[in-house]
Amino acid sequence: MNEKSVEILLLGAAQDAGRPQSGCSCDNCVTAREDPQKVEFPSSIAIIHHGEKCFWIIDATPAFPSQLEMVKMTTEDYEFRGIFITHAHIGHYTGLMFLGKEVMNTHEVPVYVSASVGGFLSGNAPWSQLIEQRNIVLHTIVEEQPVQIVPDISVTGYFVPHRDEFADTFSFVIRGANRSLFYCPDIDRWELWMHDLRTFLTDIDVALIDGTFYSADELPKDRISKVPHPTVMSSYELLEGISGKVTFIHMNHTNPLYKEGKEKAWLLDSGFGVGRRGQRWQLS
Repeated sequence: MNEKSVEILLLGAAQDAGRPQSGCSCDNCVTAREDPQKVEFPSSIAIIHHGEKCFWIIDATPAFPSQLEMVKMTTEDYEFRGIFITHAHIGHYTGLMFLGKEVMNTHEVPVYVSASVGGFLSGNAPWSQLIEQRNIVLHTIVEEQPVQIVPDISVTGYFVPHRDEFADTFSFVIRGANRSLFYCPDIDRWELWMHDLRTFLTDIDVALIDGTFYSADELPKDRISKVPHPTVMSSYELLEGISGKVTFIHMNHTNPLYKEGKEKAWLLDSGFGVGRRGQRWQLS
């Protein structure tokens, strides 16, 4: 590994509840219980700087201990420099609990959030206790203003429309010295976003985007209407012809992309990727 290299490590590609999902007996969940290699953690990535020997994590999921261990396996002596949070749904911030006195008892770990998410954390226990006891320190991100975490890496937040029951939702663009990555695990519909997705991705090298449902047929109509996400099929229609840069993540346990079959084969043949924990992308 080049000591100056910057890479992104995919720590999980599942929807908030992971695969297998608690209480579910669908084929995807049963298979994952039988074969640990098919377990998928909730969506999260690590930004790793090998020159500085440090890393950051985007989204603190319920699988945070296992995901932190994934990073530590290849960066044993690297410094953990902070967490970026996309939004206040359980698969994206509840892993912060492992930083508290009952577990890691960290000291002043930077947590980068929107003003809205910061207000949610500081205004509600037990998250407020992490702040009061200095386990974490909140840093407010302003939309489209890059956070320069080291000289050759910046992280920029872009709001996306997404069921904001508790707080708003960020997507992030991570820029290294030579390449960039777009991380957007959750959005209601691309058409509701202030940016045109196809145009937005023009100067992006890698895009990890919401692939919660392959199609609208995975859940009953009355249920899927309450959890809006762009389907993989609809995102494909928007991005048809763009090859080699888009990988789908945040897949629900019902998603047929978890198994080998016609859906996955077609998508891969079309030049799109299917996320799997352990994947890596270079940004330098």
